[in-house]
Amino acid sequence: METRKQPDWIDKESYPFKSNWIKLKHGTMHYVDEGQGEVLLFLHGNPVWSYSFRKLITAFSKNYRCIAIDHLGFGLSDKPAGFSYLPADHSNNLTEFIDQLGLKNISLFVNDWGGPIGLNYAVNHAENIKRLIIFNTMMWSVKGDRHFERFSGFMGGRIGKFLNIQFNFFGKFVIPKAWGDKSKLDKKTKYQLVRHVNKAADRIGVWMFPKEIIGSSDWLDIIWQKRNKIENVPAFLIWGMKDIAFRQKELDRFCGFLKNHQVKKLENVGHYVQDEGAELIIEDIQLFLKKTN
Repeated sequence: METRKQPDWIDKESYPFKSNWIKLKHGTMHYVDEGQGEVLLFLHGNPVWSYSFRKLITAFSKNYRCIAIDHLGFGLSDKPAGFSYLPADHSNNLTEFIDQLGLKNISLFVNDWGGPIGLNYAVNHAENIKRLIIFNTMMWSVKGDRHFERFSGFMGGRIGKFLNIQFNFFGKFVIPKAWGDKSKLDKKTKYQLVRHVNKAADRIGVWMFPKEIIGSSDWLDIIWQKRNKIENVPAFLIWGMKDIAFRQKELDRFCGFLKNHQVKKLENVGHYVQDEGAELIIEDIQLFLKKTN
């Protein structure tokens, strides 16, 4: 474990948690560890960090041990120049993190790239997964799907790299578009969500994720081929129906193989369900956790 100080830009009112750091093979990872009891593990996507789960951590840490990591390159974790930032290596980091902390019987909360990163761990360590709470994401290759190929080709290409690295395009322009109700994204929340990649040198991970939507197709396909390992795990699919990325089509694919699942659709919520839609889902998740105890 390492001791560091939270940066001054952190809003202590909305993110009142103690910060923890742990040294992994490729860098030092920041994480939140609040409460006691069964482990709820929260995995964020792009370009946000553990801050996006703050409302769920506050609600559930009264009765559970809530752990939320920042992937390397995000949040208060290291942003090493020599790291690959490939999703497969993020997932390796996750495995190392879980092993070091000795986490057992995990309830996994995933959104966006947190999905394949976490679900890759799940299909390879199904015995250690108690429940899945899945917000808008995927766990399969989307090669051939023009919806994703166009986005990945532009945002992950040369122009997208320039815009993301030099101007923080993803943070400044994509995040607002990802909210179902734009009026709910206040300036303070937006600032907190993207401030962690304030420097151009810190945005490599933000650019790599859209690039790897297609670039990591083979790795994604391997996860999908192992889906039967988690088909009987109790799962709660909570979907923002105004998402610009993941649609009804992706929700249906999860429903098609998860045999013990329930679904909640949020008609006016976008991509970051855990943030924009938190007040709409906390009670339902609490009931799901109790029902599957």
